[in-house]
Amino acid sequence: MRRDRSSSSVFGRRVLAARAFGDRLSFLLDVRTLSIGLTLFLLALAVAAITLASGTYVVTPADVARALLGEGEEMARMIVVEWRLPRALLALLLGGALGMSGAIFQSLTRNPLGSPDIIGFAAGSYSGALVVILLLSGGYYETAAGALVGGIVTALTVYLLAWRRGVKGFRLIIVGIGVSAMLGAFNAWMIRQADLKVALGAAVWGAGSLNGLGVDQLMPVMVVLCLIVPPTLFLARPMRQLEMGDDAAMASGVNANRVRLCLMVLGVALTATVTAAAGPIAFIALAAPQIARRLTRSAGVALLPSALMGSLLLAVADWVAQHAFTTQLPVGVMTVSIGGLYFLWLIIREGRT
Repeated sequence: MRRDRSSSSVFGRRVLAARAFGDRLSFLLDVRTLSIGLTLFLLALAVAAITLASGTYVVTPADVARALLGEGEEMARMIVVEWRLPRALLALLLGGALGMSGAIFQSLTRNPLGSPDIIGFAAGSYSGALVVILLLSGGYYETAAGALVGGIVTALTVYLLAWRRGVKGFRLIIVGIGVSAMLGAFNAWMIRQADLKVALGAAVWGAGSLNGLGVDQLMPVMVVLCLIVPPTLFLARPMRQLEMGDDAAMASGVNANRVRLCLMVLGVALTATVTAAAGPIAFIALAAPQIARRLTRSAGVALLPSALMGSLLLAVADWVAQHAFTTQLPVGVMTVSIGGLYFLWLIIREGRT
């Protein structure tokens, strides 16, 4: 296999053109996007490394490295590998899933407010999980299935209610906000009607928390994301074509409604995976794509930079939730606190625009 690379400029942005298998495969790599993505990746790994070393039992960076290699003291290996590493990896994976899901819906709606926690899909996943927890007394895998079904049913409901010879982004957001409000009331009613002990557990889980998560939750999340992420990345190019409008996308050979529906299902599946593992974690999906877009200075949101930014944001939020206060807080409390300020700024900015 022969690869050729060359550097050029497209619309004022420096890109790397690469060809493989002769001329049968070619692609462009934006230099700024590539460098920002690499920086975000390294920062996320650095935060994860700090997380592995932080805690009541302080572990030096050298001991962390030895523990990851299977060497060093047995106590350090147990704390780093068995206790802290699964949680750090879950923060990176779940944050990436939220960032990618947010990028999908913000691209489809062409609106920075079009994230799954704003337009009701996260609330639908939470409703499905609550039904399993409170009414069926289901375990982890049953709850995960309930979250996935709840998210997909909510997405289809919003999609059908917003359909008027096609789906427009603004209409999808308005319908989604209304459905989210109704689901919020339904979730609150279910918790009030449940047994006190079960209701307290469901309410704590509903805040969005990585506390107590370990290998048992890490492995299913990794398997599910391995199934969801590849087809999502495969649809990245048609997703960008949809941003030009349905007519332009169909003129370039994209089946607009089919691609939009597939992207919605994949985006809901990403959100449901997070909700099933850690509960609804708000505002990462809202903020990560827009921050990544401003850093890369791209015309629209991109999947990989948004995922890397989501990983970094959730890893930082989880570290703060663990160590910045006298007691551990659910990570969802931190994301809501920080995300609320971002949401306020975004609304003011959009209003001025």
